[in-house]
Amino acid sequence: MRKIMSALRLSWQASPLFTVVFVTLTLLTAPMPVVTAWLTKVVLDDITAGAGPGAVLGKGVALAAAGVATGLIPHLSHYASRETERRVGLLAQEHLFVATERFVGMARFEDPVFLNRMQMALRHGGTTPGVVVSAALSIVSSVVTGLGFLGALTVISPWMPVVILASVLPVLAVELWLARGRAGLSWRLSPVERREMFFRDLLTSTQAAKEIRLFGVGAYLRERMTAQRRLSNRENRRLDHRQVGAQSLIGVGGTAVTGGALLWAVLAAAGGRISIGDVSLLVASVAGVQNAGVSLVHTVAQCHQQLLLFDHYLQVVTAGPDLPVARSPKAIAPLAGGIVFRDVWFRYSPDHPWALRGLDLTIPHGRTVGLVGRNGAGKSTLIKLLCRMYDPERGAILWDGVDLRELDPADLRARIGVVFQDYMEYDLSAAENIGLGALEHLHDRERVTAAAADAGAHEFVSHLPRSYDTLLSRLFFQGDDAAEGTADAVGVTLSGGQWQRLALARAHLRAERDLMILDEPSSGLDAEAEHEIHQGLRRRRAGRTNVLISHRLNTVREADLLVVLDEGAVVEQGVHEELMARGGLYADLFSLQAEGYLESVPGQARR
Repeated sequence: MRKIMSALRLSWQASPLFTVVFVTLTLLTAPMPVVTAWLTKVVLDDITAGAGPGAVLGKGVALAAAGVATGLIPHLSHYASRETERRVGLLAQEHLFVATERFVGMARFEDPVFLNRMQMALRHGGTTPGVVVSAALSIVSSVVTGLGFLGALTVISPWMPVVILASVLPVLAVELWLARGRAGLSWRLSPVERREMFFRDLLTSTQAAKEIRLFGVGAYLRERMTAQRRLSNRENRRLDHRQVGAQSLIGVGGTAVTGGALLWAVLAAAGGRISIGDVSLLVASVAGVQNAGVSLVHTVAQCHQQLLLFDHYLQVVTAGPDLPVARSPKAIAPLAGGIVFRDVWFRYSPDHPWALRGLDLTIPHGRTVGLVGRNGAGKSTLIKLLCRMYDPERGAILWDGVDLRELDPADLRARIGVVFQDYMEYDLSAAENIGLGALEHLHDRERVTAAAADAGAHEFVSHLPRSYDTLLSRLFFQGDDAAEGTADAVGVTLSGGQWQRLALARAHLRAERDLMILDEPSSGLDAEAEHEIHQGLRRRRAGRTNVLISHRLNTVREADLLVVLDEGAVVEQGVHEELMARGGLYADLFSLQAEGYLESVPGQARR
């Protein structure tokens, strides 16, 4: 009932007018089959008794009107139902994504169980309320129609309603059993369908096309995709076999009951115990009761299945935040002292190893801190915690002495600019790709252009077919001339280095923020562009707080403080000269990189 009320409430919120229209029209339609059957009986009995045209005219007109209403109202009801479903789908989708915006961190989006549930919610959240409203009204309609025909059967024979009703009950039990099986199968096959979708998208991906063709792995990936479809088909086929067997068995029973009732009616009419009109009414009533019963059973089963699936939607929209948010968060002030990691321990789950182990680190205000270390040392994890995508399992991260958990996450992130190593490539215009970095400046073309210039992106963006308004994707059509295949119509694609410059431009749009985090900001750039970018960053971020991560140690050597991470802890820190003189991990990493360059320079000795 909780799920039913939630679905009905959502339908009412989405479209009260069309919900009322749908309800009214459905209730008007419900008694029409019974009215038609009774009018047919009365007209036949009058004609059989020899009544003239004048005596049956009024009843004939009423019968015709009932037929017109029966034919017209379902079309209007169908339109109201579809409009309600559209509006409910829109509202349900809005509620779903508003709910996901409450998730402060990333943990749920890295949880495969939640991602499966999210897919089920997207698929069924918008359809279930409409189905439930239709089902509720269909149940009411079937009950009204069925009771009307049972009453008619009682007039003809008191035992007939009992026999017909008994033939419907097994159908209800079987259909409910099948509905639960279909809902359970849908949940179990969700990961299978997602894997099939993954391989399908991979085989049609522009990004993957080069490697797929070069390595000749298309057939292998296609077979992996087909295997998932075969698995899905096999499980669905197994359920279909059970369904056919069960429905055939109960169908034979229902047909036998119908045949027996008709045989009794024919014999009773031949013996003069009932009239020809009664036979007509009995035929209509038996068919009407069984049809109403089958409709009722199918509707209840469908509603039952949809409500089981709707539970995924309810679990998402009613889920609380994944990270605790202070009820009265402290106001965040501009960074003045610095950021301190105090004995921070973190792992992504109890089954994962520690990513950070008792990490102690101070990021002083107004200084540039370079984070270096081997892959897996904890650099990116540190950044996720600094942006409060996760909370430490033990220890604390302090912003001018205030624990990040005591701050509003949105206020904290508003003071941070970031270029992530796995930056996004949005299938939007060039201006939007930059403007998403600070929505308040999205339509400020002067600020967007300045950010692009700071990132070295203005020159290539200004030469695109529509400059900053060029769509950076070939996934969509843009404009009426799309069929001509022009770049202006269907968009353009960029190189990896150009995309990286746009990601940098997004960060530059937030250049006035307190903290700038740059995770491998020049990994896709050539040496000249890399030098240009880092020189520009040093000039524009002078006097501000920066965290710079790079595996190319020559790009961070001039940082005010170099911090070396290894196995989730700080093992060295200092300036370049100090760390080289110490001869530790940093010196080894730097020397290994430098050696590769020195080997190719004549006259330089190997270390």
